[in-house]
Amino acid sequence: MSLKLYSGDLSPYSAKVRMQIYAKGIKDIEITLPPGFMERKFHETSPLGRIPALDLGDGDIMPESEVICEYLEEVYPAPSLLGDTPRSRAAVRTVSRIGDIYLMNNIFMCLPQQMRQTRNDAIRDLLTGQVTRGLKALEYYIGDGPYAVGDHLTLADCSLVPALFLLENVYEAFDVGQPLDDCPKTRAYSAAIKSDPHAAATLVELHRGLEERRELMKKMMAKQG
Repeated sequence: MSLKLYSGDLSPYSAKVRMQIYAKGIKDIEITLPPGFMERKFHETSPLGRIPALDLGDGDIMPESEVICEYLEEVYPAPSLLGDTPRSRAAVRTVSRIGDIYLMNNIFMCLPQQMRQTRNDAIRDLLTGQVTRGLKALEYYIGDGPYAVGDHLTLADCSLVPALFLLENVYEAFDVGQPLDDCPKTRAYSAAIKSDPHAAATLVELHRGLEERRELMKKMMAKQG
């Protein structure tokens, strides 16, 4: 089977799938920018027009990171990044969904509020409040070891690594303080997971994408000035 993952370095949901691919040692998936993405024409390939998307061939495009991750777990069952029992699998999925829905999604929607000149405080406060809510829940559900659930890397880690990257590298621009300061277990986890080679490789890509984004913004501001 030869598959193609449409991805981008700074896309947190793409990073989630890439980290899964690295951890499972999958070698037959090409990771590439989607066709027409920079020209905003990707919707011609995938109706949602968002990354990640998994190209299965013959025009069969699978969207949504969670769907892709579950699919890859079924197609490439070993090593499993889910638990060994129904309860442990539910625990992995719970933490993963907190990372997806409460952290990544709300931070992503809040990105337009980075600019103070055009910021809507009510929108900013609503979205960052949901992030704080998610972190408090995560503090309850996350494990005490170097991995989010259990004693080895799972899909929970694949979701949390890009989510916490956003918290640590983007969130300060919202001017609401750092909610991680009140979550000692999550802060300890965030430091520990960086030692995992698959997390480290994914973080290199995320930082590269962030630096490229910042350089692009500088050039755009210089032209406007």
